[in-house]
Amino acid sequence: MNIKTELKEYKFESLSYAILPGGSDYHCTRHNISLINKNPFNAEVGAITENIKIKDICVEENRSFNYHILKPVETGNSKKLIFLFHGFNEKDWTKYLPWAERICKGTGSSVILFPIAFHMQRAPKNWSNKREMYELSEKRKKRFPNIVNSSFSNVAISMRLHSMPQRFIWSGLQTYYDVIQLIEECKAGKHSYISKDFEFDIFAYSIGGFLAQILKLSNYNSYFSDSKVCLFCSGAAFNRLSPVSKFILDSETNVALYSFLVEHFDKFLQKDNVLKHYIQEDHLEGKVFHSMLNYQNGRIIREDFLKRYKDYIYAITLKKDTVIPSFEVINTLRGAYHDIDIKIDELDFDREYTHENPFPASNGMKEQIDADFEEVFRRVCDFYNKP
Repeated sequence: MNIKTELKEYKFESLSYAILPGGSDYHCTRHNISLINKNPFNAEVGAITENIKIKDICVEENRSFNYHILKPVETGNSKKLIFLFHGFNEKDWTKYLPWAERICKGTGSSVILFPIAFHMQRAPKNWSNKREMYELSEKRKKRFPNIVNSSFSNVAISMRLHSMPQRFIWSGLQTYYDVIQLIEECKAGKHSYISKDFEFDIFAYSIGGFLAQILKLSNYNSYFSDSKVCLFCSGAAFNRLSPVSKFILDSETNVALYSFLVEHFDKFLQKDNVLKHYIQEDHLEGKVFHSMLNYQNGRIIREDFLKRYKDYIYAITLKKDTVIPSFEVINTLRGAYHDIDIKIDELDFDREYTHENPFPASNGMKEQIDADFEEVFRRVCDFYNKP
């Protein structure tokens, strides 16, 4: 499609930040019950500095922020939207703007670049200060001599998740509720650009696919019944990922996350009544989230939902992806017995690439990279355009 695009910015005030760590009394609005936090905020392990130890509930950038919509020029209110969810430990949208533009031009839909909690513009700016983060990484290496892949890029998020692995759950749930909030505000006619009777799909990369699947499979208030979900380098259960990378997480954090979220999660839930409520007590989004953590233990509920929505999910994997391996995506989405008919295309580029950077800016192979990019997003757009 010959479509010109423009990037617009809109303000968002998260109403769900109050579920985050750092408070003492919590209130579940859905059930109108108060929950007393029996586990006081503790971020001592591996945190080192006050800038990193800051209570989640107090991070203003995460509560009030701007998000972007890449839209066709000279159009009225949009009735076709695609949410774009990014990868883990991302700090700016540079990588994703060409993706959004290709999707916009290929489908005629506006693309919402919506940030995950504590990522992108929702993180304090000092967490992206290279000099400050380099110094923290060096201190972390001294404190944990056997650490692997600690870097200025991942030290802030690694420290925070190492000290409190439950942050992975809470930031995911906050983002889930934020997306629901935005949808409901649009349906109520409160958005200056989005039509009240809009339709929407989802494009999700890497850990953004976790969010996309929880939204689709829990299908809150039937908002997502007809939404298509395209997963790129994404779709595997949490304990089948290999996220140790200087761009994602260091090894100490990976061990802490795996111990908390996979090996001992049920025991931790018994000690944390707030987390237990959202994961095990009449919150479908929490139950779906739980099912995505452990390939084996969550298999039955996860595969039941995947079978229900199999015609709305499409995945593109990359053969040389070592962070979210292609075969793990296939095993998760198609099920243990490969009896779930979800379409998955495994691609392999005739060049070097990584999970974190599938389309590197390389002048020497620009034509090849451009062709690979076009192959991926032609398939993406064909999926959305298919009736």
